[in-house]
Amino acid sequence: MDFISSLVTLLKKNANPDEAGKMQAYMRELFSYYGVKAPIRKALLKETYATYLPDLSHSSIISIAKELYEKPQRELHYCAMEITDRFLKKKYIINDIHFIEFLITTHSWWDTVDFIAKHILGNYLLQYPDQIPVIIKEYSESNNMWLNRSAILFQLGYKNKTDAHLLFALCDQHKSSTEFFIKKAIGWALREYSKVAPEAVVSYISTAKLQPLSEKEGLRRIYR
Repeated sequence: MDFISSLVTLLKKNANPDEAGKMQAYMRELFSYYGVKAPIRKALLKETYATYLPDLSHSSIISIAKELYEKPQRELHYCAMEITDRFLKKKYIINDIHFIEFLITTHSWWDTVDFIAKHILGNYLLQYPDQIPVIIKEYSESNNMWLNRSAILFQLGYKNKTDAHLLFALCDQHKSSTEFFIKKAIGWALREYSKVAPEAVVSYISTAKLQPLSEKEGLRRIYR
């Protein structure tokens, strides 16, 4: 039995049809679920990779993640992201950006894209900061809304390392969007940056003429 079949077997044994129905309803019936809640899922994933640890290489992690993404159950997509972050963080190779883009643009919805943008794309670009201008320009100008959102959100975990000029430029580029997930992303990115630079965020928002939702979300921590 290999990594994936072992993981699937554990998830099936812990499946909860009632919870699966609730999860599917919450996610607008876009995905199917085993009904395994996050703490149990993470414990089962940890149990699985502990068993197969000697076999987990850079290439095998990517192969496993891609194969998990080919399956319909959403928990397997979460596991793919989590093993990527667990085993490849600070160990990415430059060509992994193609794999990261695959993760963002496959079965795309906020629950996966937000994790990938912050933890996977964000950490990849911390490792290869010289790639930021090229990749973020490409993603920000893409016709794929989830790549746009990822470009806006990739600095969520950067704190004092945030490139404010880039953040504000991305917000400016997308501030006229009527797409809910873009308006929300702008607000979230600004709100997160306000934790370290509230004055800069207030100053930007005061003149940026953002959509009301983006402005409200961006100022939430400051005027709560």
